[in-house]
Amino acid sequence: MKTEINPKETSRAIAFEIWMSSPMPMVTVVKTFDVTRLYRNSKRKGLKFNMLLCWCICRAASSVAEFYTLPENGKLYRYDRIALNTIVNNKNGGLSFCDIPYTNDFQKFNNDYNSITQSAKESCQNILEEEAAIIGTSAVIGTELDCIVNQYTGIYNNPFLSWGKYKKHWFKVVLPISFQFHHVQMDGGHAAKFLEKLQEEIYKF
Repeated sequence: MKTEINPKETSRAIAFEIWMSSPMPMVTVVKTFDVTRLYRNSKRKGLKFNMLLCWCICRAASSVAEFYTLPENGKLYRYDRIALNTIVNNKNGGLSFCDIPYTNDFQKFNNDYNSITQSAKESCQNILEEEAAIIGTSAVIGTELDCIVNQYTGIYNNPFLSWGKYKKHWFKVVLPISFQFHHVQMDGGHAAKFLEKLQEEIYKF
């Protein structure tokens, strides 16, 4: 559920006052992750690597309160749940957007991910969650990338993670991930906490 809240009654009061009207309120940070465990599980268990990473992203985000608050059209909203958006190539050669609801049940998340993305591919329609705080993602797996920066205008205010193809070394697989967030939603310290938590979730999968 989505509820409008008074920014002055939250910990983001000063940030809202400073950054809500900024023409460039987005911040981008980049961290290289050790994704060896996800890569090996993907190969051994026949699971999609992108799904595994999306699961870990949701797990990490669910423990950071700021992900449940989002600025929109000059107002601040709080949500009671989160979902993750992924982009798929549909059968007509275009792109379709899918919102995957987060659940603590890994098998359900995996099933939802596979069924929703497949439905979007076949129908060529977007499947979107209107009442969840959305975490955007984009995987450009055609090449290895060091960084991706999304649109910086504040039109799209949701947190956004993007990455390219993972890089294989002798005994390790690594992946640089760009994380973009609206400065009203969180500060650098919150972003750092999330990125550290994300690596923890990947390690213990």
